[in-house]
Amino acid sequence: MKPLVIASFVKVLAMAIATAVLVWMGYVAVLASDWVVAVTIGLILITANWVYFSRKTVAGKFLFPGSVLLVIFVIVPIVYTAWMSVFNYQTGNEITKDAAISQLHQVGLVPDQSGDTYDMVLGTSNGQHAVLLTDQNTHTASIGTDKALTQLAAGTYTLNASKIATVADGFVPATPAQIANANTWLTNFVVPAGGNRFVSPQGTDVAALMFEKFQFNADKTKIVDSMDNVVYVDNGNGNFVASNDKTKVLYPGWRQFNPSENYVGLLTNPKLSGPFVGVFIWTIVFAFTTVLMMWAVGLVLAIAMDKKIRFRGLYRAILILPYAMPSFMSILIWAGIFNRDYGAVNSIFNIHVDWLNDVWLARGVILLVNLWLGFPYFYLISTGALQALPSDIEEAAEIDGASGSQIFWQIKLPLIFQILSPLLIASFAFNFNNFNLVYLLTRGGPVDVLNGQTAGATDLLITYAYKTAFGGNDQNLGLACAISVIMFVIVGALSMWSLRRSRVLEEM
Repeated sequence: MKPLVIASFVKVLAMAIATAVLVWMGYVAVLASDWVVAVTIGLILITANWVYFSRKTVAGKFLFPGSVLLVIFVIVPIVYTAWMSVFNYQTGNEITKDAAISQLHQVGLVPDQSGDTYDMVLGTSNGQHAVLLTDQNTHTASIGTDKALTQLAAGTYTLNASKIATVADGFVPATPAQIANANTWLTNFVVPAGGNRFVSPQGTDVAALMFEKFQFNADKTKIVDSMDNVVYVDNGNGNFVASNDKTKVLYPGWRQFNPSENYVGLLTNPKLSGPFVGVFIWTIVFAFTTVLMMWAVGLVLAIAMDKKIRFRGLYRAILILPYAMPSFMSILIWAGIFNRDYGAVNSIFNIHVDWLNDVWLARGVILLVNLWLGFPYFYLISTGALQALPSDIEEAAEIDGASGSQIFWQIKLPLIFQILSPLLIASFAFNFNNFNLVYLLTRGGPVDVLNGQTAGATDLLITYAYKTAFGGNDQNLGLACAISVIMFVIVGALSMWSLRRSRVLEEM
């Protein structure tokens, strides 16, 4: 067979497999009613077949896979994060308003004064979820759905030895497997019993007559608590609050679009602005200081190793060893070295210093460990920069009578800085988001919890955002997204500046 025929066969086979996988994924998305995913998969499927079977899209054949991955794994998360940052999206406000109102109906159910309870059998009636209820006092039976409670006439149901109805006309009992999975629908299932009363399951085999104390108005913007005579109103920020006491809030709430709350709150709300400003300043100081230290040490070592000395190859190999080890292993080893109780530093010097729980000591340890992790990289790039300098410049300076120090400070160092400035900016951006170092070494601490601090002394913006979203019982995902957007803007601006300095954009 000719190579062209073989290549065409391989292409058709690969596209057939890819098409089959995408069709299956789209089918699963349709079954789950996830129409956004289904439409996206459909567009990818159509575009992929057009790109790879058209003769007009030669460049697209190479760019298409990367473009799809770029959109899915970079652009979509960025857009979604930015979108979530303009919502009140936190613990207690994580679901939609309809779902919140549905749960508030459940919250508003209190035991009825009659105290009626029922034995319950799960099943279906006319193809919909239903329960067969037996009054524990009168032993009469009823079938309940989410629409109505229908009392059964004598002779249309059968009681077992415990006087519990298990069989009834028009009722199909659930199987053990169906009962095991009943929580998916039983959680929000109630049976209207007339007036403001409902029969609410209290498990899988018992129900009770409940009274709903919350009365909603027609447009679901007001709730009247008929028992406590309290009126709750929609506060416009995802919760119902008491009209005469805004601190009295009903939960759950819902995700509420509020574009200014998170961003303005970071600057105006004392509970947010204080920690945020402190973390922001420390992040800038840390990123700048650690890059300066690593570059200085790396450059000094590069200059030293540029001289012809014995065993220079061995020294160079030793200097890059910290760069060869996985960073997370090095960080955990350093955390053990500075441990208060069994750390090597305290043991060697016979002292008892709590290195990681003192504000300035912990910050110093962070800088020291990052220096250990980062100086080999700067040593390598500084070595390359020194070797890239033309030798005739130094010779010309010596002929003009320049001293060694003048040659270094006035000629070599500015040229090295010019060569390395894009890498220095990129390193600043990297350390701006150095999550592993901080979280593995100090977890952002120390934190003065007793005084209500929410951010630690060594927290960077990225660890602060992580802890805001996932670090405690009160998770503020919307605020964490806002912090992430701010980080994205800063790092993006630094990256663009770095590109402009390296003149990449101008040459495109």
